[in-house]
Amino acid sequence: MNKRPTYVAFSTQKGGAGKTTLTVLVASYLHFVKGYNVAVVDCDYPQHSIVEMRERDLKMAMDDPYYKRMAYEQVQRLEKKAYPVIESTPEDAVSKVKELADTDFDFIFFDLPGTINNAGVVQTIARMDYIFSPIAADRVVMESTLRFVTVLNDTLVTTGKSNIKSLHLLWNMVDGREKSELYDIYEEVISELGLSVLKTYLPDSKRFRRELSTGHKALFRSTIFPADKSLARGSNLDEITEEILSIIKQ
Repeated sequence: MNKRPTYVAFSTQKGGAGKTTLTVLVASYLHFVKGYNVAVVDCDYPQHSIVEMRERDLKMAMDDPYYKRMAYEQVQRLEKKAYPVIESTPEDAVSKVKELADTDFDFIFFDLPGTINNAGVVQTIARMDYIFSPIAADRVVMESTLRFVTVLNDTLVTTGKSNIKSLHLLWNMVDGREKSELYDIYEEVISELGLSVLKTYLPDSKRFRRELSTGHKALFRSTIFPADKSLARGSNLDEITEEILSIIKQ
């Protein structure tokens, strides 16, 4: 690599907040739709969900003629292959990027474990340029995430003891019927803590779990294809990725 890519992490302390899905959706959108060169380092030990998803995707694309043709046509159209997904421990995540020496990458996405009680994780977080932490209007999720990002902000960001340029919260799994006073109250608390939250939110929708299937239904979450346009409509995926892009391109 001739230039250093921008390091971006979706990170949160609470499991099930959507960080892994966000990593895949944003990486796939930027790579396949926007034309950027991206890579993903899956250091969420021990589950390595993105590595497992890539293995499922590749197996389906190899075994199923429908997806095999779809993958071939995509490579012909875009003149680029799927982005690399690298498995790593948290401690070795940044050094693993050196394995990608043959391509100039714009962005490297890191799927990090949900803990800061590990020196290796903290060291890797400190090497990130931007961190996005998904939150949901659930008291347990909110309290856990706010503790997590406040520690990061107070110990790594505001002190200048890291590479982190900015840290942002983003609303995930939002029930449109509840997008009301509760969110305004939470956003006041977030503001008082000196933290920022993205303007765009992601709705609570089953479409976010739609992967490659033998039924060939429109897919949303994949490491080898972008989200289907029919499912992306109304998901805010385009909007939130564009907002994230406006931050990480600075």
